[in-house]
Amino acid sequence: MKKIKLLRFDHDFKADKEVILRDYLAIERTRLANERTLLSYIRSSLYLLLGSIGMFQLKDFPNFKYLAILSLVFSGLFFVIGVFRFTLLKKSLKKLYYMSEGDA
Repeated sequence: MKKIKLLRFDHDFKADKEVILRDYLAIERTRLANERTLLSYIRSSLYLLLGSIGMFQLKDFPNFKYLAILSLVFSGLFFVIGVFRFTLLKKSLKKLYYMSEGDA
């Protein structure tokens, strides 16, 4: 079975020297960007959830019920994908940082 390369984050990287200030700041920027991305996924998920709740309230348009269900499913999917990618990158950054600290 072929692995998805989109969700992998440099597992083959080997640090060969200790982390200097520039590298530490780069890791911090990446960590903060990861948190912003998670918040973006959560925000999109909440917007879809609110949209689906609003579509469920429309009684004059019965066909919107299917669109509301689809929006509800995508809302949950966005949330799960966002949390999964956040934890995957966070583990990868911790592993990279601690591996390079051990080489010093």
